Amino acid sequence: MTTATTTTTATPTTTPAPTAYIGAVGVGVSDLARSADFYTRVLGMKVITTFKLDYMDEIVVGFEGRGSALVLMHWTDGSVRNYADNPIKIVLYVPDPTAAAEAIRADGLEIVREPTPIATLGGAVVGFAKDPDGYLVELLQRPSKA
Repeated sequence: MTTATTTTTATPTTTPAPTAYIGAVGVGVSDLARSADFYTRVLGMKVITTFKLDYMDEIVVGFEGRGSALVLMHWTDGSVRNYADNPIKIVLYVPDPTAAAEAIRADGLEIVREPTPIATLGGAVVGFAKDPDGYLVELLQRPSKA
């Protein structure tokens, strides 16, 4: 009796090359120390690095081990810059948008929209505030781990 055997060779899998991603977004700020204090002390970010260039100083902040960074930029070359109330929105996922809004309010800054659940976002809590230069800061409830 003859038995036939079939040999299969697994097709090697290849890992795709990493895709592009946003590492950071920069915003001009009128008072670098004040903005760094706001994003670190009030919102809990950490200073990642700082740069002192010929024409500007930068402080890079972000949440430890999470997502993209925010570059706070202040021009030191004497050029005229408009730092106030530019149409910029900074979206932050935070554990508790209500607590974040209270910390912002306690720092003397404006709450544009109190954090409330949004039905169309699955009940996620969303609020809006202004940073020291008037940039809109969206406070989103961080998704819970499934």
